[in-house]
Amino acid sequence: GFVVQINRDTVVVDIGGKSEGVISLDEFRGSDGTISVKPGDRVDVFIESRESDDGLISLSKEKADKMKVWDEISSACERDEIIEGTISQRVKGGLSVTIRGGVKAFLPGSQVDLRPIRNLDKLISQTFQFKVIKFNKKRRNIVLSRRVLLEKERDALKARTLQNLEEGMVVTGVIKNITEY
Repeated sequence: GFVVQINRDTVVVDIGGKSEGVISLDEFRGSDGTISVKPGDRVDVFIESRESDDGLISLSKEKADKMKVWDEISSACERDEIIEGTISQRVKGGLSVTIRGGVKAFLPGSQVDLRPIRNLDKLISQTFQFKVIKFNKKRRNIVLSRRVLLEKERDALKARTLQNLEEGMVVTGVIKNITEY
């Protein structure tokens, strides 16, 4: 729709219907308190309810933005893309990760690294690349993995190392364990 007018508490939007819609002005307010919209601007909106008694349609910009973010994540998942996210907090069984548009995703403890990490709290507020391993739009459920990407990276390094090794070559290494054969 197109912004028609900005009132004290609401923004009136023309969505091409019989009547116009209203959105709370707070949905357009930035973190510093400034209003990020002016008459004539095009905005994506979600229709919350049809005409009310006063002849206006109830709209939401935030819900439209969230739906758009979920569609982006869904298409990124289908295209097998890597998603960047910031670990926000520790939750039961793993970590909560904030990805595109402030959407929360779950990172199981087993998918954090190649080997189990004892102190998951040290990862909070760090940003990493993740692969979506499970996605359910209806249930608003996203499960991520960092381990899959690390395994791919490790396999590539292993292949490169094996390519460079030759019989009779002298290399430096670290003894990991001693065992009987």
